[in-house]
Amino acid sequence: MTSKKDRTVKKVLNVLIKIVFSRALIIIVMLALQLLTLIFFTLYLESHYAAVLEAVQALASILLIYIINEDEPTEFKLTWAVFMCLFPVFGALMYVLIKNNWGMVGLRKKVDKEINETSELLYTSDGTRRALKEEDKSFRGFAHYMQHTGHFPVYHNAHTEFYPSGEETFEHFLNDIRDAKEFIFIEFFIIAKGCMWDTTLELLKEKAAEGVEIRVMYDGFCSLFNLPYNYAKKLRAYGIDVKVFAPIVPFFSTTQNNRDHRKIVVIDGRVAYTGGVNLADEYINKTHRFGHWKDVAIRVEGRAVESFTLMFLQMWNVYGKGNPEYKKYTAKTKDHLRPPQDGFVIPYGDTPTKKTEMAKTVYEQFFATAQEYIHIMTPYFIVDREFMGIMSYASRKGVDVKMIIPHIPDKKPIFYIARTYYKDLLDAGIKVYEYTPGFVHAKVFVSDDRAATVGSVNLDYRSFYHHFECGVYLYENSSVKTIEEDFQATLAKCREVTYDYYKNNIPVLQKISGRVLRLVAPLL
Repeated sequence: MTSKKDRTVKKVLNVLIKIVFSRALIIIVMLALQLLTLIFFTLYLESHYAAVLEAVQALASILLIYIINEDEPTEFKLTWAVFMCLFPVFGALMYVLIKNNWGMVGLRKKVDKEINETSELLYTSDGTRRALKEEDKSFRGFAHYMQHTGHFPVYHNAHTEFYPSGEETFEHFLNDIRDAKEFIFIEFFIIAKGCMWDTTLELLKEKAAEGVEIRVMYDGFCSLFNLPYNYAKKLRAYGIDVKVFAPIVPFFSTTQNNRDHRKIVVIDGRVAYTGGVNLADEYINKTHRFGHWKDVAIRVEGRAVESFTLMFLQMWNVYGKGNPEYKKYTAKTKDHLRPPQDGFVIPYGDTPTKKTEMAKTVYEQFFATAQEYIHIMTPYFIVDREFMGIMSYASRKGVDVKMIIPHIPDKKPIFYIARTYYKDLLDAGIKVYEYTPGFVHAKVFVSDDRAATVGSVNLDYRSFYHHFECGVYLYENSSVKTIEEDFQATLAKCREVTYDYYKNNIPVLQKISGRVLRLVAPLL
């Protein structure tokens, strides 16, 4: 009979074997080996081939001129310029590898093709156009921009429900799945085994058996840490159609940096969900990795669901052979669910294949138009000088700007960088609060009791420039009040960041680490 000590040793050995032979570790090791190979190649050039070294150094000088003249945020230019000056050969090789983005070329063409060929399916109705004429000129201009630049029309007959927690979101989400009759589309950055996903999967299996068409798309990052590599095959056996966006491969490829960070659920073309909530247990506080997890989502009904349906299908058809029958699914939405008095709704998406920066523009709209207040919840805060200037100007002209970020971080280096902004924010009169019970994952803006946005977009470079994102903008909609009420309820659980707190409660080493990391923040 084996002893308790032997069983413990055996269990530890099994865990170690699982880790050592896990796909995630193998990929990480292979990527590290490739990076070391590039470093070795650089050092070899420097010590053995003087002529080649001079040529690469000349290339680095040319690239520096090119970088300075690039149409990119100053912080991106500065990061690469510093890197190139410190390590000319290695920096030049890395820049050529990353900026050429060979893996992104095909994806960019497919994304642009899908968007261009389907943009006419979405439009602002004549009734909405008439209603817009009665609204504020700044909102009319914003609506025009979203329609004609991003192909995201405005709707004035949508019904919305805001959910202030992952738990409440999950409850309504399951009820809508149970009511599904025709199709269910699910697109998430993270799907992880546990109560939340297992419960969802059981319902999806039942619906598939009933003949409901089910499509699930998740980011390839899941296959690295959260799901088995061949998990898609298992789901297909249940009658669920599956696609994995950009699976992680152990070779140098800059597409690894462009993730599908969206959270979209569409059911029968009748209802859609978006927000910060992924399909994993921490989002409904079944596990407590970083204290209490604060997240939000929003449910949309009416013609506005068309935009989410189209966003899902565009991504679905980009990655692998898809079903081009867009009208078959967008025609399911209804146009009579809500009177025009309930304001306006603009679902929107963002893609790293274009330079329009839709998500960033939506956030900037708040600072450009707010007169009384702007209230923000965000898990991360790493912004460029331009965005910081817009925030500061809004505060200095008398707008009450408040921002809630986590007190318990999920990624410490990112948190250290965020804290380096505290003094600048305080100097500008912007009030910052840390959510003491745990981690805030909500991505929310609300202003003047008139406008709000809920979605997947963080206040950082990754969301603004690297990821596929989505959200919904609300104007004079009934959910705006509910969102502001939730902000105030969350604020009551926060600690305000003051000059004294910044000086005495944040360790010096953490401040130094944050400043150093900020040099490479655009690449994180």
